[in-house]
Amino acid sequence: MPNKRFDTRTSKLPHVGTTIFTVMSALANEHGAINLSQGFPNFPSSERLSDLVCQYMKKGHNQYAPMAGVPILRERLAEKAERLYGKTINPATEITITAGATQALFTAITAFVSPGDEVILIEPAYDSYGPSIEVNGGIPVPYELHAPDYRVDWEQLGDLMTSRTRMIVINTPHNPTGTVLKAEDIQALEKLTAGTGILVLSDEVYEHLIYDGQPHQSVLRFPGLWERCLATYSFGKTFHNTGWKIGYCLAPAHLMAEFRKVHQFNVFCVNTPVQYALADYLADPETYLSLNDFYQQKRDFFLDAMQGSRLRPLRCEGTYFYLFDYSAISDEPDTEFAKRMTIEWGVAAIPVSVFYSNNSTDKVIRLCFAKTEETLEQAGELLRKI
Repeated sequence: MPNKRFDTRTSKLPHVGTTIFTVMSALANEHGAINLSQGFPNFPSSERLSDLVCQYMKKGHNQYAPMAGVPILRERLAEKAERLYGKTINPATEITITAGATQALFTAITAFVSPGDEVILIEPAYDSYGPSIEVNGGIPVPYELHAPDYRVDWEQLGDLMTSRTRMIVINTPHNPTGTVLKAEDIQALEKLTAGTGILVLSDEVYEHLIYDGQPHQSVLRFPGLWERCLATYSFGKTFHNTGWKIGYCLAPAHLMAEFRKVHQFNVFCVNTPVQYALADYLADPETYLSLNDFYQQKRDFFLDAMQGSRLRPLRCEGTYFYLFDYSAISDEPDTEFAKRMTIEWGVAAIPVSVFYSNNSTDKVIRLCFAKTEETLEQAGELLRKI
């Protein structure tokens, strides 16, 4: 047979290349810059949690877990949903443990989005949403938010809905803007989708990183919306161990049954000893209830460290990201400014335009404050000199 080369015109993702996160981290390493670009902590996870993982490894819990997840962990998560959101979840049929929240998002999209289906994305949006839709033949339909408020006009978003709309993806607290959806936002979404076959995929990975006394408005709180929702979560974001890649999805049984059809042929199951360790760790609710205060202190410390900088802070209601407007410093596009920040001023950031389908012209960068105070103080000192 002739040796035919792969024709890139047949690529399912012809416009996807190396992510900006990889680019900026590599640039930070090359120039010895402080890396506030990628969203991961530079401080350790709980020593007790790590010890629990080791204990379960030594006890021999090293083979395949049940496809849906270790039962005791799913029971702990059902208890958590009841405690926080007043929602009764069946751990046997409505919870699946996943290899991180991104796998949960991909699985949910793959299970329900068919070629030609439209999926409304609120942009700026986490970078996995669009490619996950496209690789399944779906069509991303962007609804754009802009600085400085980044608020959804639900009537305008509703104008994007058509007979082909299969799903709406929401993210609260929101990466990269740090905004949170309020109860009236979720109620508006509930009203918009009532009586339709439109599903809602709710990315809630930062549910415990929300500040100033605001409650997290999970879709679990809204019974009229819940029947058409899938909600995804991340242990890595919650417990400072993003490299463990473990998360979960909650959904009504009729949706979860379809989710698991894809999940079982995607990863089948997830790291067994870590699941048992997390189940033990979650027995104490303070392990996650204290996180709001922990990260709010970091947010406020970072803001103090940035006092005197010409980078203008927008706001941060949740997540561990802060947006800064650099228009007082430069008119250059945000990607070029972020690269120059890294090379010339020694701090790596993420340009917010990369979170849009059509690059935004807002002069805004994203900085991660999930770092030690020493790192944040050093970054602030460098950025105040710009």
